[in-house]
Amino acid sequence: MTPRRWKALLLGGIALSLAVVFAVDLNTGAAPFQHLYYLPIVFAGLELPWFAGPLVGVIAIVLYHIANPALLTARYHESDIVQIVLFVVIGVVTAQLAEDRRRLQHLAITDDLTGLLNLRGFEDRLSATIDAARDRQEAVSVLVLDVDRLKSINDTHGHRAGADSVKTVGAVIAAHLPLHGFACRFGGDEFVAALPGCDRIAAERAAENIRRAVHATEPHLAGTRFPAGTLSVSIGVASLSGVDDRDGESVKGESTGETLFRAADEALYRAKAAGRNRVGLVTV
Repeated sequence: MTPRRWKALLLGGIALSLAVVFAVDLNTGAAPFQHLYYLPIVFAGLELPWFAGPLVGVIAIVLYHIANPALLTARYHESDIVQIVLFVVIGVVTAQLAEDRRRLQHLAITDDLTGLLNLRGFEDRLSATIDAARDRQEAVSVLVLDVDRLKSINDTHGHRAGADSVKTVGAVIAAHLPLHGFACRFGGDEFVAALPGCDRIAAERAAENIRRAVHATEPHLAGTRFPAGTLSVSIGVASLSGVDDRDGESVKGESTGETLFRAADEALYRAKAAGRNRVGLVTV
Protein backbone atom coordinates (compact mmCIF):
# COMPACT_ATOMS: atom_id res chain seq x y z
CA MET A 1 0.00 0.00 0.00
CA THR A 2 1.37 3.38 -0.99
CA PRO A 3 1.91 6.08 1.68
CA ARG A 4 -0.65 8.31 -0.04
CA ARG A 5 -3.31 5.60 0.02
CA TRP A 6 -2.53 4.77 3.64
CA LYS A 7 -2.90 8.44 4.61
CA ALA A 8 -6.21 8.63 2.76
CA LEU A 9 -7.47 5.59 4.67
CA LEU A 10 -6.35 7.15 7.96
CA LEU A 11 -8.17 10.39 7.20
CA GLY A 12 -11.27 8.48 6.19
CA GLY A 13 -11.18 6.39 9.36
CA ILE A 14 -10.76 9.46 11.56
CA ALA A 15 -13.62 11.28 9.81
CA LEU A 16 -15.86 8.23 10.12
CA SER A 17 -15.10 7.76 13.80
CA LEU A 18 -15.82 11.44 14.48
CA ALA A 19 -19.15 11.10 12.66
CA VAL A 20 -20.11 7.99 14.62
CA VAL A 21 -19.23 9.52 17.98
CA PHE A 22 -21.08 12.71 17.03
CA ALA A 23 -24.20 10.73 16.11
CA VAL A 24 -24.08 8.86 19.44
CA ASP A 25 -23.49 12.11 21.35
CA LEU A 26 -26.34 13.82 19.49
CA ASN A 27 -28.79 11.07 20.44
CA THR A 28 -27.64 10.44 24.01
CA GLY A 29 -25.80 13.49 25.34
CA ALA A 30 -24.18 11.11 27.80
CA ALA A 31 -20.69 11.86 29.11
CA PRO A 32 -19.38 8.27 28.78
CA PHE A 33 -20.06 8.36 25.04
CA GLN A 34 -18.58 11.85 24.70
CA HIS A 35 -15.27 10.45 25.93
CA LEU A 36 -15.11 8.49 22.68
CA TYR A 37 -14.04 11.71 20.93
CA TYR A 38 -10.64 11.02 22.47
CA LEU A 39 -10.10 8.02 20.16
CA PRO A 40 -9.88 9.89 16.81
CA ILE A 41 -7.91 12.67 18.53
CA VAL A 42 -5.30 10.22 19.81
CA PHE A 43 -5.19 8.30 16.52
CA ALA A 44 -4.67 11.49 14.52
CA GLY A 45 -1.94 12.65 16.89
CA LEU A 46 -0.07 9.36 16.65
CA GLU A 47 -0.32 8.66 12.93
CA LEU A 48 -0.52 12.06 11.19
CA PRO A 49 1.63 15.25 11.24
CA TRP A 50 1.97 17.13 14.53
CA PHE A 51 -0.92 19.55 13.88
CA ALA A 52 -3.47 16.78 13.23
CA GLY A 53 -4.06 15.89 16.88
CA PRO A 54 -4.85 19.44 18.03
CA LEU A 55 -6.90 20.04 14.85
CA VAL A 56 -9.07 16.97 15.44
CA GLY A 57 -9.39 18.13 19.05
CA VAL A 58 -10.81 21.45 17.82
CA ILE A 59 -13.17 19.60 15.46
CA ALA A 60 -14.31 17.47 18.40
CA ILE A 61 -15.07 20.65 20.38
CA VAL A 62 -17.22 21.98 17.52
CA LEU A 63 -19.10 18.68 17.20
CA TYR A 64 -19.51 18.53 20.96
CA HIS A 65 -21.18 21.94 20.91
CA ILE A 66 -23.45 21.06 17.98
CA ALA A 67 -24.54 17.81 19.64
CA ASN A 68 -25.26 19.67 22.89
CA PRO A 69 -27.02 22.92 21.84
CA ALA A 70 -27.19 24.25 25.39
CA LEU A 71 -23.46 24.86 25.18
CA LEU A 72 -23.99 27.29 22.31
CA THR A 73 -25.50 29.70 24.81
CA ALA A 74 -22.33 29.42 26.91
CA ARG A 75 -24.15 27.58 29.69
CA TYR A 76 -21.19 25.44 30.64
CA HIS A 77 -21.06 23.05 33.54
CA GLU A 78 -17.73 22.30 35.15
CA SER A 79 -17.66 18.92 33.40
CA ASP A 80 -18.16 20.64 30.03
CA ILE A 81 -15.17 22.90 30.60
CA VAL A 82 -13.02 19.96 31.62
CA GLN A 83 -14.16 18.01 28.57
CA ILE A 84 -13.34 20.86 26.17
CA VAL A 85 -9.93 21.47 27.71
CA LEU A 86 -9.10 17.77 27.57
CA PHE A 87 -9.96 17.60 23.86
CA VAL A 88 -7.22 20.14 23.14
CA VAL A 89 -4.72 18.92 25.75
CA ILE A 90 -4.94 15.31 24.62
CA GLY A 91 -4.45 16.38 21.01
CA VAL A 92 -1.37 18.45 21.88
CA VAL A 93 0.19 15.87 24.22
CA THR A 94 -0.39 12.99 21.80
CA ALA A 95 1.11 14.99 18.94
CA GLN A 96 4.17 15.81 21.07
CA LEU A 97 4.64 12.18 22.10
CA ALA A 98 4.35 11.07 18.47
CA GLU A 99 6.87 13.71 17.39
CA ASP A 100 9.30 12.56 20.10
CA ARG A 101 8.83 8.97 18.93
CA ARG A 102 9.55 9.92 15.31
CA ARG A 103 12.63 11.89 16.39
CA LEU A 104 14.00 8.95 18.37
CA GLN A 105 13.32 6.59 15.47
CA HIS A 106 15.20 8.94 13.17
CA LEU A 107 18.15 9.15 15.56
CA ALA A 108 18.23 5.37 15.86
CA ILE A 109 18.90 4.96 12.13
CA THR A 110 21.07 8.06 11.55
CA ASP A 111 24.85 8.39 11.57
CA ASP A 112 25.86 11.13 14.01
CA LEU A 113 28.79 12.48 12.00
CA THR A 114 27.34 12.71 8.49
CA GLY A 115 23.58 12.73 8.95
CA LEU A 116 23.28 9.82 6.52
CA LEU A 117 21.68 6.54 7.49
CA ASN A 118 23.61 4.21 9.76
CA LEU A 119 24.12 0.58 8.74
CA ARG A 120 20.98 -0.71 10.47
CA GLY A 121 18.77 1.88 8.84
CA PHE A 122 20.39 1.29 5.46
CA GLU A 123 19.98 -2.48 5.56
CA ASP A 124 16.28 -2.20 6.42
CA ARG A 125 15.67 0.27 3.61
CA LEU A 126 17.76 -1.70 1.11
CA SER A 127 15.76 -4.85 1.83
CA ALA A 128 12.49 -2.99 1.17
CA THR A 129 13.97 -1.44 -1.97
CA ILE A 130 14.99 -4.81 -3.40
CA ASP A 131 11.56 -6.24 -2.65
CA ALA A 132 9.96 -3.35 -4.53
CA ALA A 133 12.41 -3.74 -7.43
CA ARG A 134 11.58 -7.44 -7.59
CA ASP A 135 7.88 -6.67 -7.85
CA ARG A 136 8.42 -4.06 -10.56
CA GLN A 137 11.25 -5.86 -12.36
CA GLU A 138 13.46 -2.79 -12.04
CA ALA A 139 17.23 -2.46 -11.87
CA VAL A 140 19.04 -1.80 -8.60
CA SER A 141 22.60 -0.53 -8.18
CA VAL A 142 24.88 -0.22 -5.17
CA LEU A 143 27.90 2.06 -4.74
CA VAL A 144 30.63 1.39 -2.20
CA LEU A 145 32.93 4.36 -1.53
CA ASP A 146 35.77 5.25 0.73
CA VAL A 147 37.92 8.34 1.23
CA ASP A 148 41.32 8.09 -0.40
CA ARG A 149 44.37 8.43 1.85
CA LEU A 150 42.41 9.41 4.96
CA LYS A 151 45.20 8.06 7.17
CA SER A 152 47.58 10.58 5.61
CA ILE A 153 45.15 13.41 6.43
CA ASN A 154 44.86 12.17 10.01
CA ASP A 155 48.63 11.86 10.42
CA THR A 156 49.38 15.25 8.85
CA HIS A 157 46.53 17.44 10.03
CA GLY A 158 45.05 15.56 12.99
CA HIS A 159 42.00 13.45 13.62
CA ARG A 160 39.66 16.44 13.65
CA ALA A 161 40.64 17.10 10.04
CA GLY A 162 40.02 13.43 9.28
CA ALA A 163 36.56 13.59 10.84
CA ASP A 164 35.79 16.76 8.87
CA SER A 165 36.90 14.98 5.72
CA VAL A 166 34.43 12.16 6.31
CA LYS A 167 31.68 14.65 7.15
CA THR A 168 32.38 16.63 3.97
CA VAL A 169 32.29 13.54 1.77
CA GLY A 170 29.04 12.47 3.41
CA ALA A 171 27.49 15.86 2.58
CA VAL A 172 28.63 15.62 -1.05
CA ILE A 173 27.18 12.12 -1.38
CA ALA A 174 23.84 13.27 0.04
CA ALA A 175 23.76 16.26 -2.32
CA HIS A 176 24.51 14.24 -5.47
CA LEU A 177 22.46 11.08 -5.04
CA PRO A 178 19.88 10.49 -7.77
CA LEU A 179 16.20 10.74 -6.93
CA HIS A 180 15.17 7.99 -4.46
CA GLY A 181 18.82 7.11 -3.79
CA PHE A 182 19.98 6.73 -0.18
CA ALA A 183 23.31 6.18 1.54
CA CYS A 184 24.94 5.31 4.84
CA ARG A 185 28.32 5.44 6.53
CA PHE A 186 29.13 1.90 7.61
CA GLY A 187 32.75 2.35 8.70
CA GLY A 188 35.21 5.06 9.60
CA ASP A 189 35.58 6.43 6.06
CA GLU A 190 33.45 3.93 4.17
CA PHE A 191 30.08 4.62 2.61
CA VAL A 192 27.51 2.60 0.71
CA ALA A 193 24.68 3.97 -1.41
CA ALA A 194 21.70 2.29 -3.05
CA LEU A 195 20.23 3.57 -6.30
CA PRO A 196 16.75 2.14 -6.94
CA GLY A 197 15.76 2.09 -10.60
CA CYS A 198 19.31 2.84 -11.80
CA ASP A 199 20.88 0.50 -14.31
CA ARG A 200 24.61 0.19 -14.96
CA ILE A 201 24.84 3.33 -17.09
CA ALA A 202 22.86 5.52 -14.70
CA ALA A 203 24.75 4.19 -11.68
CA GLU A 204 28.13 4.80 -13.31
CA ARG A 205 27.03 8.35 -14.15
CA ALA A 206 25.91 8.94 -10.55
CA ALA A 207 29.18 7.57 -9.18
CA GLU A 208 31.21 9.77 -11.51
CA ASN A 209 29.20 12.83 -10.45
CA ILE A 210 29.95 12.09 -6.80
CA ARG A 211 33.64 11.47 -7.51
CA ARG A 212 34.01 14.75 -9.43
CA ALA A 213 32.08 16.72 -6.81
CA VAL A 214 34.27 15.44 -3.97
CA HIS A 215 37.45 16.22 -5.90
CA ALA A 216 36.19 19.72 -6.75
CA THR A 217 35.30 20.54 -3.15
CA GLU A 218 37.40 23.05 -1.22
CA PRO A 219 36.90 21.57 2.25
CA HIS A 220 37.18 23.21 5.65
CA LEU A 221 39.18 20.75 7.73
CA ALA A 222 39.91 21.51 11.39
CA GLY A 223 39.12 25.17 10.79
CA THR A 224 41.39 25.54 7.77
CA ARG A 225 40.29 25.88 4.16
CA PHE A 226 42.01 23.46 1.80
CA PRO A 227 42.19 23.66 -2.00
CA ALA A 228 40.17 21.58 -4.44
CA GLY A 229 41.74 18.18 -4.94
CA THR A 230 42.52 17.68 -1.26
CA LEU A 231 39.83 15.06 -0.97
CA SER A 232 39.02 12.23 -3.35
CA VAL A 233 37.04 9.02 -3.24
CA SER A 234 37.26 5.68 -4.95
CA ILE A 235 33.93 4.12 -5.85
CA GLY A 236 32.86 0.60 -6.71
CA VAL A 237 29.60 0.14 -8.61
CA ALA A 238 27.56 -3.04 -8.89
CA SER A 239 24.34 -3.22 -10.88
CA LEU A 240 21.64 -5.80 -11.17
CA SER A 241 19.55 -5.41 -14.30
CA GLY A 242 16.48 -7.18 -12.90
CA VAL A 243 15.67 -8.65 -9.50
CA ASP A 244 13.80 -11.83 -10.32
CA ASP A 245 14.62 -14.12 -7.40
CA ARG A 246 11.38 -14.75 -5.59
CA ASP A 247 12.79 -15.59 -2.18
CA GLY A 248 15.40 -12.82 -2.15
CA GLU A 249 18.30 -15.29 -2.20
CA SER A 250 21.02 -15.37 -4.84
CA VAL A 251 22.39 -18.55 -6.32
CA LYS A 252 25.28 -18.45 -3.81
CA GLY A 253 22.92 -18.50 -0.86
CA GLU A 254 23.38 -14.85 0.06
CA SER A 255 20.75 -12.16 -0.18
CA THR A 256 20.53 -9.95 -3.24
CA GLY A 257 21.67 -6.99 -1.16
CA GLU A 258 24.71 -8.91 0.06
CA THR A 259 25.55 -9.96 -3.49
CA LEU A 260 25.40 -6.35 -4.71
CA PHE A 261 27.47 -5.09 -1.79
CA ARG A 262 30.15 -7.75 -2.22
CA ALA A 263 30.42 -7.06 -5.94
CA ALA A 264 30.58 -3.28 -5.42
CA ASP A 265 33.24 -3.77 -2.73
CA GLU A 266 35.34 -5.82 -5.16
CA ALA A 267 34.94 -3.07 -7.75
CA LEU A 268 36.06 -0.51 -5.15
CA TYR A 269 39.29 -2.38 -4.50
CA ARG A 270 39.95 -2.55 -8.22
CA ALA A 271 39.47 1.21 -8.45
CA LYS A 272 41.91 1.79 -5.58
CA ALA A 273 44.44 -0.61 -7.05
CA ALA A 274 44.21 1.26 -10.37
CA GLY A 275 45.27 4.51 -8.73
CA ARG A 276 42.38 5.82 -6.59
CA ASN A 277 40.04 8.72 -7.38
CA ARG A 278 38.19 6.64 -9.92
CA VAL A 279 35.13 4.47 -10.45
CA GLY A 280 35.18 0.69 -10.77
CA LEU A 281 32.24 -1.16 -12.29
CA VAL A 282 30.78 -4.65 -12.04
CA THR A 283 27.53 -6.01 -13.47
CA VAL A 284 26.04 -8.78 -11.35
